[in-house]
Amino acid sequence: MTTVIAVPPASRDEYHSAVDTALQACAAYYGDGTSPLDDAAYDLLAGWIRDYEREHPGHVREDSPTGKVGGGAAPTGEVTHVVPMLSLDNVFSAEELTKWGVSLERRLGAPVRGGYVAEPKLDGAAIAARYVDGRLTRLVTRGDGTHGEDISHAIGSVVGLPARLASPATFEVRGEVLLTRAQFDQANAIRQAHGAKVFSNPRNGTAGTLRAKDRPYVIETTFYAYGVVGLAGDTHEEMMAAVAAAGVQTTSATPVGLHVCATLEEVQLRVGQIAALRAGLPFGIDGVVIKANAVTEQEKAGLATRHPHWATAYKLPAMERRTKLLAVEWNVGRTGVIAPRAELEPVEVDGSIVRYATLHNPRFIRDSGLMIGDTVSVFKAGDIIPRVEAPVVDLRTGEETPIELPGACPKCGGDIDTSGERWECAGGAGGGCGLLAALRYAVGRDQLDIDGLGTTYIEALADSGAVADVGDLFTLSREQLVDATRSEKRADTVLAQIEAARAKPLNRVFCALGVVRTGRTLSREIARYFGTMDAIRAADADTLAKVPKLPAANAPKIAAHIAALGPVVEKLVAAGVNMTEPPVPTMGDAGPLAGETVVVTGGMTGALAGKNRTEVSDLIIAAGGTTSGTVSRKTTILVAGEKAGSKLAKAKELEVRVLAEQEFAELLADWLP
Repeated sequence: MTTVIAVPPASRDEYHSAVDTALQACAAYYGDGTSPLDDAAYDLLAGWIRDYEREHPGHVREDSPTGKVGGGAAPTGEVTHVVPMLSLDNVFSAEELTKWGVSLERRLGAPVRGGYVAEPKLDGAAIAARYVDGRLTRLVTRGDGTHGEDISHAIGSVVGLPARLASPATFEVRGEVLLTRAQFDQANAIRQAHGAKVFSNPRNGTAGTLRAKDRPYVIETTFYAYGVVGLAGDTHEEMMAAVAAAGVQTTSATPVGLHVCATLEEVQLRVGQIAALRAGLPFGIDGVVIKANAVTEQEKAGLATRHPHWATAYKLPAMERRTKLLAVEWNVGRTGVIAPRAELEPVEVDGSIVRYATLHNPRFIRDSGLMIGDTVSVFKAGDIIPRVEAPVVDLRTGEETPIELPGACPKCGGDIDTSGERWECAGGAGGGCGLLAALRYAVGRDQLDIDGLGTTYIEALADSGAVADVGDLFTLSREQLVDATRSEKRADTVLAQIEAARAKPLNRVFCALGVVRTGRTLSREIARYFGTMDAIRAADADTLAKVPKLPAANAPKIAAHIAALGPVVEKLVAAGVNMTEPPVPTMGDAGPLAGETVVVTGGMTGALAGKNRTEVSDLIIAAGGTTSGTVSRKTTILVAGEKAGSKLAKAKELEVRVLAEQEFAELLADWLP
């Protein structure tokens, strides 16, 4: 659990307690990486200490972490830095950024004329890498800013730091070494294979990896440069371009990139854009670094004891925190998947209070050695459900207890299929314990769109035995619906909606079946590829694997589930439900969207109001375009509706053409009813 004093220190004794807590956290972090405080908690505590010392200068302890690199606990080593390698001061809001800008202009005696650089504040370990005549000769940690540890044994294992450059250049690059999320997962898999404890998070894993020697295995990390010593240039942007040209990876190579802004207003806008991109990044960031771009202005602004005056870090809300695992509950989803959910001691993550988080699957619990009572790292990316990253094993007290894995389906008590990483109720999806979830999904707007059948009515129909699968929905009598809804008017409304659902295109009917490993998009691809339900049922796994966007590894499971749903499909056929997919008319190369790859995000209003994503996708295809659910370099148009979020930011980052929904509707005017 993240432990920190509950309120800012008001007395001298509370101040001493706060300093002791901070020093212990620093020593643990720079020792074995097992600090009881996460970054957000430490930042809060350090801010309280700093504020108290400002108000009570006579009480300041000599060993206070304030104004010291690494809180004074970072291992110093014996390698002297060519130029002091300082840390950054922090700001936490637009108001504080403005104050920093005013302070910088006061030091310059004039407005900033060379602009500001905005680049990601990477969440890893700062190092200096020295090249002599094009050869990487030494890696050094930041240490106390004056001296650092020699970690040259890591040469050759850091992506982005080539052992040799294409030219015989001599300079020192400074930057961040980190574990990408993929590297973090791979690192823990390697450590588990060798009987070692898993890393609790990528940052601690990076520090431990860089300092480790003589391991029987190699863990790969990644480097991004954000500074250089020994190269000439008029601006930070120019010097980083020279470093990249020499062959060293810089922050410009990240999805966030390096941007030059003319004003602090533009910087603030860029901070918001980076915050929106954050959830989709392949590595962790905890803020945005802002620097004066012009070297002459950097030199004039000068340095403080611990940080430069010409740069600051705009810290973003923490996306990863530590808390206690209180319990584990097991839930059964609509497709029969048995999913563990963590009950946590409440903790604020990324601006909201988190009490529950996903635990991936039983294999994760088993392989990580997770226990009830563990301190765990909890990660939240944007709107994604929070997840437990790993237990912090070194913080165990001995009172933790094992997590009991289910021996039977927690919903129906039946057998469990444990053959895959995700355990499933052996009774299958769409029936038994998964019936209610399957029915709620089937009547949803993007499937059969039987809006009048709410959860209460579905439960009543299932309890009465009137509905045992999706096919039974189409044989319901008026009397059965009156009994379930307690209303003749409601029953008539539902009957009309069921009648309309019979004519839905095959992709909607197939989606309503809730086939494992499929959803709205893949159901549409399958229906369009085969055209009829008979053709889908006749397809084996190899044939299904040819469907666009369908992962070949999922094809056997999908084929088996389609076969198991045979009786349900026969009910649908007997009830007169449509079993064909109408061809989507398209103008092809003559259409207004010919050659365009379109992503739609946000809510649709105006001319597109009431259309779901499937209907909008059909319009795009009819106009000659192709659709996608994610923004990438292949995207040519983003349609931004109400409350467009990270996809809009990503599109602007990639300079994708952005259309408001009204502009898009005008473009497709001939295709709108």
